[in-house]
Amino acid sequence: MPRESLPDLTAYDAVLFDLDGVLTPTADVHMHAWKTMFEELFLAWGIEPPYVESDYFDYLDGKKRYDGVASLLRSRDVELPWGDPSDPPEADTVCGIGNRKNEVFARVLRAEGIAPYPGSVALLDKLDAAGVPVAVVSSSKNAEEVLTVAGLRERIPVLMDGVVAERESLPSKPAPDVFVVAARMVGVDPARSAAVEDAHSGVQSASAGGFGLVVGVDRGAGADALIALGADVVVQDLAEFV
Repeated sequence: MPRESLPDLTAYDAVLFDLDGVLTPTADVHMHAWKTMFEELFLAWGIEPPYVESDYFDYLDGKKRYDGVASLLRSRDVELPWGDPSDPPEADTVCGIGNRKNEVFARVLRAEGIAPYPGSVALLDKLDAAGVPVAVVSSSKNAEEVLTVAGLRERIPVLMDGVVAERESLPSKPAPDVFVVAARMVGVDPARSAAVEDAHSGVQSASAGGFGLVVGVDRGAGADALIALGADVVVQDLAEFV
């Protein structure tokens, strides 16, 4: 979309951003963490066939962490007790293995680091200069650490992540609750605010929440699909708003 035809985000009362795929390229770290964890697990348990890259897209991508674990193990004819989200990472349960992946994710993140998208940082700079409040609305329980490692945590005064959503018993995207409650935390009306998302479920969530503008960032989800699900405009990179 030509830059001159894009809406001015500084005209909104606040801008709420998803994290993975919008501010940071975190998907690569998640893929690496899943691969590392399952390769170690399959080797230790003698599970065949070995983990391959397509397993991520077939069984893990877009699913809640524990559902993804159960789905992938089932593909290898392995059934485990579900357990409880409080299970320690060494527990041989679906939840335990899911929590093990979280530890590997943190290990990979600390070892390799992560840099935010330059265009996203430039937009944050522009909004900050204009005095427009921002927030992050992420399903991830790792959002706090991702923002810290990426050097963005101090720039995000309001964080609605998987930890807060679980504590408040909020349903995950595509339900609108996390975006609506985050707007309330910022102190703004969704109808006068903008939301920025790259995922189908996130666009649906912001649209259902009644946001005045829903921006889709096409990192592979498809512009037509994002529009169909409720995005008002779609860009390839947030630098287009700067």
